Amino acid sequence: MSAGDTGFMLICTAFVFFMTPGLAFFYGGLVRRKNVVNTMMACTAIMGLSVMMWVLFGYSLAFGGNHAGIIGDFRWLGLNGIAMNEAGPYAATIPHLVFVAFQMMFAMITPALISGSLVGRVKFKALFLFILFWSVIVYYPMAHMVWGQGGFLAEIGSVDFAGGNVVHISSGVSALVFSIILGRRRGYENTAYSIQGA
Repeated sequence: MSAGDTGFMLICTAFVFFMTPGLAFFYGGLVRRKNVVNTMMACTAIMGLSVMMWVLFGYSLAFGGNHAGIIGDFRWLGLNGIAMNEAGPYAATIPHLVFVAFQMMFAMITPALISGSLVGRVKFKALFLFILFWSVIVYYPMAHMVWGQGGFLAEIGSVDFAGGNVVHISSGVSALVFSIILGRRRGYENTAYSIQGA
């Protein structure tokens, strides 16, 4: 294993980690004053939930084994069998646990990206449950299909080095679909933002 590669990946992991609280402040600045704290707390709660899910079963479903090129298995449930001093099947020059941590950052920021479209449309509990189910139904299979060994999209030639498919397309399309389903935010029709005069 390479100390330089490991150090570089840890720095990259830290940078992606800082993006999620940054996203909380960014979304907090885009919403109405009454939704600022709720928006920032939603991103914070999503960070905790996504990390817990990733460690318990998310990494295993996304990167462990292969079932029809769509989803993994539970071979690494609770990160069982993953050692800090051993390389994993996806990167020969860094510890397997470093790869787990790097991928965890994307599993964290992707659902946080969706939260901006749901602010003012759903309650906090509903958002929490939505992120839980969305991660299992959409993110983990998508990560496996694109990045996992034997993944369906990887096998037909899909290349995704920067998360365009797994992170941005999945979160953007999901946010759009749920915004359309949930409808307009309440309260905007009673707020006067029109410009008078010509």
